Amino acid sequence: MTRLTHLDEHGQAHMVDVGAKAPTHRVAIAGGRITMNAQARAAIAEGTVAKGDVIATARIAGIMAAKRTSELIPLCHPLGLDAIAIDFTLDDRGVVVTATASLTAKTGVEMEAMTAVSIALLTIYDMAKAIDKGMVIDAVRLIEKRGGKSGPWRAA
Repeated sequence: MTRLTHLDEHGQAHMVDVGAKAPTHRVAIAGGRITMNAQARAAIAEGTVAKGDVIATARIAGIMAAKRTSELIPLCHPLGLDAIAIDFTLDDRGVVVTATASLTAKTGVEMEAMTAVSIALLTIYDMAKAIDKGMVIDAVRLIEKRGGKSGPWRAA
């Protein structure tokens, strides 16, 4: 069985010591979607949601969340991100969100990218829920990561 890195020899949770690792350039790309009715999707696309510009607000929320990931996820290292980009694609079912996080550090940025996506999606829900309370957030996942000891990885 693989040893769990966040448990010490006594089975107690601890933050992984990355002090001896060499910094490398790391990139993580995550994605997710929110499915909604046609009325909510149109209001977002046309910029007519009563609470304001949904995409701009969700982008800022995602960036803020990525920067504060270590405050939200126990044992996650605080990281100084070099960049976080959040992209939105409107399709016939709703909105797809993609976040790309990067830095040069001793540990990866997968959690920052996935947190950015999650909070951007929750922000879309919050801003458009008056139009469609039945929106569904799903498919939040890591799409790709580069850098670090384990090397590149891409979802199938």
